Amino acid sequence: MKTKKFILALCAVVVATGCVTKKTYDTEVQKEDAYAALSQKLSGELSSAQAQVTRLQNELKVTMVNEILFPEGGWTLSRKGEETLSKIAPTLSNLPGQQVVVQGFTDDEPIGPALKSRFPSNLELSSARADNVAHFLTSKGVPQNSISAQGFGEARPVASNTTREGKAKNRRVEIVISAASRP
Repeated sequence: MKTKKFILALCAVVVATGCVTKKTYDTEVQKEDAYAALSQKLSGELSSAQAQVTRLQNELKVTMVNEILFPEGGWTLSRKGEETLSKIAPTLSNLPGQQVVVQGFTDDEPIGPALKSRFPSNLELSSARADNVAHFLTSKGVPQNSISAQGFGEARPVASNTTREGKAKNRRVEIVISAASRP
């Protein structure tokens, strides 16, 4: 009899500690629904040639290769880049409680002589690209207090830098949308 009571008590403890509150569950479901809706909306705004929208746990990532946003070797947005970003800016400007982080990346090719005086390395070039995307998005209504920019240079490649195609995939900008962290 004691063993039976002990097992029941143990089961009660396991069940109680393994559960989440209804409020926590509802918040997570609401967040997941919001990301699903946002993913669908962004996917509808952009063609697959312009960008790839990926849902990850607790965030959404929009990946755009540089040729869509910048002229080759450039850091200021092209007209096509502005048009592409203009399509998603209204969605990004209406995301209460969300943080938007613009991340810039390059391939592993060293900076050429024409850019060397302005950008000593790929890190500075990728930062300038991320900054320009963030500035453009804020000019289109994305709140400044919800957006930031980071450059990673050739770090974090998504493809091999030994082929032209791989290098093209590594030259990209990612816009990562996630819940704003609380101080």
